[in-house]
Order: sequence, then C-alpha cells, then structure tokens
Amino acid sequence: MDQEEIIKAKLVLWKQEMQKRPSLGNQVVKGMQVRINNFIPDRVHRVFTKAIKEVTRAVLFGAEYTTSVNNDIEDLITAEVKAKERIRFYSSSASAEGAITGFGGFIWGLADFPLWLSLKMKMLFEIASIYGVDVSNLSERIYILHVFEITFSSQKNRNRVFKVMQNWDKNKQAQEDINDFDWRRFQLEYRDHIDLAKLLQLIPGFGAIIGAYVNLTLTKKLGEFAMNAYRLRLLEKPIITLQE
Repeated sequence: MDQEEIIKAKLVLWKQEMQKRPSLGNQVVKGMQVRINNFIPDRVHRVFTKAIKEVTRAVLFGAEYTTSVNNDIEDLITAEVKAKERIRFYSSSASAEGAITGFGGFIWGLADFPLWLSLKMKMLFEIASIYGVDVSNLSERIYILHVFEITFSSQKNRNRVFKVMQNWDKNKQAQEDINDFDWRRFQLEYRDHIDLAKLLQLIPGFGAIIGAYVNLTLTKKLGEFAMNAYRLRLLEKPIITLQE
C-alpha cells in the first residue's frame, strides 16, 4: 500500500469507530460519570464550566485563534507530515504543563484546566490551517468545535456529532448560525470525559505524573481525531472547496 492508501484505510477505521452503537459498557461508564459528578463540589464544577466558556468564546472571536493563515497544500502527504509535527509539539507542551500544574496539588491543578484547553484549541486551529482551511470563516471555527466535541464525548454523542460533520460541506451555510450550537452538551460531555483523570491530578506530587500522562495522551488523541476530521472532507472533495 502507498501512503495515500494507508491514510484512506485509517479514515475508514475511524469512520467505523465514530458510527459504532454505544455498548453496554459505554452506558455503564456514562452512568458512573454522572454519579461521580454528583459528588464533586459545585465550586469545582463552576470553575470548569467557566474555563470552558471562556476558551470557547476565545475560539470564536479571539484574534490569536481566528487570524487566517494561507497555506498552499502541495499534497495530502505533505499536510499529514506537517500535522503530525504540530501534534508532537503540542502533546509535549501539554504534558509538561500538566506535570508542572499537577505537582502543586489542588490550586495548581485548577490552573491546568484553562491552560490545557488553550493549547488544545491552538493545535486544532493550526491543523485546520495546514489542511488548507480558512479559520477566519465562522463555519470552520464551529467545525473545529465539533472536532473537539467528538473527541471528548460518549459514544452516543459521537454518533450524533459525526452525522453533522459528515455532511458539513453540503450544509456549510446552515452551519454558520452559532446559536444552533449546543454549548451545554458540549461542556457536559467534555467534563464527563476527563473529570476522573483530572481529579487524580489534584493530588499533590502524584498529580504531576497523572497530569503529564493524561495531557500527553488526550492531546495526541485530539490531534489524531482532527486529522481524520479533515481527511473526511479532503478525500471526498478537492482541497480548493475548503478555501472558498
């Protein structure tokens, strides 16, 4: 198999994963997450919710995120190489940040949340630009939010989000209304996905190990999902359609 065939095969596997029906195990885990959330102090939930809102607002309107980057893609293989390099960079940065904030226990652990969110979002915008996407376009910024959402979601929500993403270019104009985006579900799915790991990170000393590992692993996962999200569109339509 040549490289492009390998990329297509990876995309097929990812699409199958995104369309799987929630298993009994998925449903049990989701139920456990809901019960765990009920034990977490309200003040912790408020801090997490505020951090998510602030960063997502920055994604939509912040100049450091939305400035358009003009990238002429030579070919898909070149884009893949560049994207993997940015994933390595941001994964390493997130791991170091998680170790430092995790070492300090509860207070420093809370600081990790907005810092790590910012790193992940910046990585997504760079990957989008590498694949030739104009990130100043509102519909593309909303697509980036869906990439984030589908990565940190229950299987049931992944099924729903994937259907939206799969038909993105066919319904691009309809996707430009930010009022249609479900912020509440976005926040809850993300928090449920990472709450347990991040609670362990609040333990002084031990939290540094957890923070480094979790940030590294989940940032890599987000990068891989982003690559597949843009493969999904690039392999179905010419690259130029994404820049219109």
